[in-house]
Amino acid sequence: MKLLAVSDLHFGLTQFDWIVQQAERYDGVIIAGDLLDIAGHLDLDAQITVVVKYLRTLASRTRLFVCSGNHDGDESNSADEYAARWLQRVRAEGLTVNGAGLDFGPYRVSVCPWWDGPSTRTAMQEFLLKESALVSGRWIWIHHAPPDKTGVSWSGKAFHGDPFLVDSIRELQPAMVFSGHIHHSPFSAEGTWAVRMDDTWVFNAGRQMGAPPAFIELDLAKFVATRVSQAGTETVDLTSTRPPA
Repeated sequence: MKLLAVSDLHFGLTQFDWIVQQAERYDGVIIAGDLLDIAGHLDLDAQITVVVKYLRTLASRTRLFVCSGNHDGDESNSADEYAARWLQRVRAEGLTVNGAGLDFGPYRVSVCPWWDGPSTRTAMQEFLLKESALVSGRWIWIHHAPPDKTGVSWSGKAFHGDPFLVDSIRELQPAMVFSGHIHHSPFSAEGTWAVRMDDTWVFNAGRQMGAPPAFIELDLAKFVATRVSQAGTETVDLTSTRPPA
């Protein structure tokens, strides 16, 4: 079983095109947030229309897992916290989005929404607790922000990860977490694209311009992860406690 993981596409249509072209080579594709670009010239509704078409195309070719990021919120809730309501409204066979989980071979995959404040953070944590009761094998989380104070959350100047995620990982101990958000971590001398927290591997492919996006290929049969970017190709043996070479 092979997975392709990307994040932070930010309405990069050439990157979406590349993923569509590659999708059938994989048993599943993960997009770990920030599909839209709130700083872009095209309004969000127009971006959403285009991205939804890509998601439905991808979901027709492979199993697709998509979580929201901080660029993806289109509506605020009663606590005035933004959420990606548009992603909840996408309906496509083969697509799993925010707040949903799926048994995927021997794995349970849980897709976490971006939290924008105490209300949405509590909802996300309650979702993970409910999901934990459904796990019978290894557990995979998709969560846009990486855990704080780790190499995958290093911006090049400071750590900008999620401290609450650190606590959740330590409490619930998933096998893997796929994140993004901090674009430069894998390209920084003090950052990385893969880090081990006790028995949990956390990944962040990083962001680069143009096609292909920086991506991670996970071979679950060999238990090996490979990252490919403009900086080169790196591989880590997930049975090892050593950091990526």
